[in-house]
Amino acid sequence: MRKVSAVLLGALVMLGVAACSDSGRTSAESMSYGAAAPAPAAKMAARESAADAADRGHDLSAMLAYEHHAGIQLPGERIPDRLQEVQAACAESRFGACVVLNVNQQGGERPSASATLRIVPAGVEPMIALAGEDARLGSRSTHAEDLAVAVRDNAQVQDRLQREMERLQQFQQRPDLAVGDMISLSERIASVEAQLESAAQREAQYRRRIDTQLLTLNFQPPNTQASRSEVGQALRDVVSLFATGTAWTIRSAALLAPVLLALAVLVAVIRTVRRRRRKPS
Repeated sequence: MRKVSAVLLGALVMLGVAACSDSGRTSAESMSYGAAAPAPAAKMAARESAADAADRGHDLSAMLAYEHHAGIQLPGERIPDRLQEVQAACAESRFGACVVLNVNQQGGERPSASATLRIVPAGVEPMIALAGEDARLGSRSTHAEDLAVAVRDNAQVQDRLQREMERLQQFQQRPDLAVGDMISLSERIASVEAQLESAAQREAQYRRRIDTQLLTLNFQPPNTQASRSEVGQALRDVVSLFATGTAWTIRSAALLAPVLLALAVLVAVIRTVRRRRRKPS
């Protein structure tokens, strides 16, 4: 019995030692591979960043540049006055910040006009309503350009250039620079400054296109008036073609008259000669 008890005691001691060694090995492995432990935290951070990106992606209109085109059918005699009203409303910022970019006007039998404005989004519909007051809206179209990629790329370029500028300025402060190195460094700084200025101008242009919208108003007479104008124009074209043909005929006759006269004289001479030859000697 004592031997059995000794054997059992020794087995228990061996098992305890093995368990301690296993726990020590496990703790050592966990210490040596500590980078794998925070994997759930990394996954949570990735999920949060993806969620933030998804939330930002829901506002898809944040980087869109809108362009609107509206056709207004208005009697020809009222087109100039309506064009002046639209220009005055834009100049007075009646519906928000606005600037006139382009104006075209044509008179005559088929009057027409167009105005291109850059206006805040809230003023687009009121400006179209003013242009189409007591008139007919002929056509309407809206186009949007996505500038998200362009804005992101330009921001990355600005960030890279800014970091490069900071490094160059740090190098410029070193007292042990040679003259040639200072000259090269100054040229590089000037180049980076020019690139930063260009990137800032692009950013301002993108922001202007996003914060404001382009509106083009086309004024045309109604279809009936346009048809009457086309008929009148066709009649005038017929008269013009007849007059042109008559003038061309007169010019052709004037050019051919000397030739015909010379041919008549030549024929008369030939006949006279033949008659003389036929007479008996």
